[in-house]
Parts: sequence; structure tokens; C-alpha cells
Amino acid sequence: MRNLHIPQAVAMILLASALATGQGVNPTKAKSGATQASASVALKALLTEFLDGAGRNDAAIHNKFWADDLIYTGSGGVRRTKADIMKGVSSAPPPKPDDPKVTYSAEDIQIHQYGNTAVLAFRLVGRTEKDGKVETAYYLNTGTFVKRNGRWQAVAWQATKQAEPAAK
Repeated sequence: MRNLHIPQAVAMILLASALATGQGVNPTKAKSGATQASASVALKALLTEFLDGAGRNDAAIHNKFWADDLIYTGSGGVRRTKADIMKGVSSAPPPKPDDPKVTYSAEDIQIHQYGNTAVLAFRLVGRTEKDGKVETAYYLNTGTFVKRNGRWQAVAWQATKQAEPAAK
């Protein structure tokens, strides 16, 4: 497998994944490895842009990221729509200089594409800095994206607080 080009390797992984799950591959509808890689790059860029904007509570970024028909289940067990999220973002007061600084990043990103639909799973790292101290929280997030009118948007989202490692 070392001699394969990246698009061929991606195509082989997708084929193996489809066969392992019992799903056949229709050659007339199968995406090329390059198309799969392109979608993965686009989704990772969209996620990075979103996480950067979410730390600033950027309404335009939220509006771009979430589809109008979004179903969002937060880590606290509350289900929300895009309208609920946008209301919360727009009603938040502007940040004050002494407010905690919040940043988000993603680790262990996995993307599975199925035509114009993709599932993105990752570990969200949330860092909050206040008074020189940093607190870090970890969440396991899974989002389902649909590509409509040439752009990817999240239509479903599940966030779960990652369990603390068991003491040894």
C-alpha cells in the first residue's frame, strides 16, 4: 500500500469500509478518491473556521455552519434547533475585557462521506482562560453534514462530555 497514491488509498479505504458494513458500491455513483479527499479538506476547513468563530460567539459563522433544519443535542441533554442557537448567539452580551477567553480546537477528526452527506466525528477541546489560569474540557462531537447548493452544513449534531479517565 506504500506505493499507492493518496487518492487511490482513500478509495481503497472507502471500498473496504463499504464492504465491511455490507453496503455495495455502485460504480456509477462511487466518488473518486480525489473527490472524497476534497470533501474531507473542505469539511475540516469549515470545522476549523466554525470553532474559531464559536469562541468569539460569531453569529455569521454559526449561521453558515448550521443548516436551517438542524437537530442539535447538547452535552447537557437539551435538544435545540438552529433558531434556538441563533437566538442564544444574538442575545449574548458583547464580551467585556475581563471575561474569560474561550478557544476551541478539534482533535482526532474522522470523516466518512456518503455522496452529498458526510459524518464528522472529533474530540472537541475547549480551553477557558481567566486570571492566568486555564481550564480544559473535552467533548466527543458527531455531526452529520449535507452538501446543498455547493456548500456543506450540519443538519444533525451530538455533543457528549468526555468521561474522565478511570483512576488506576
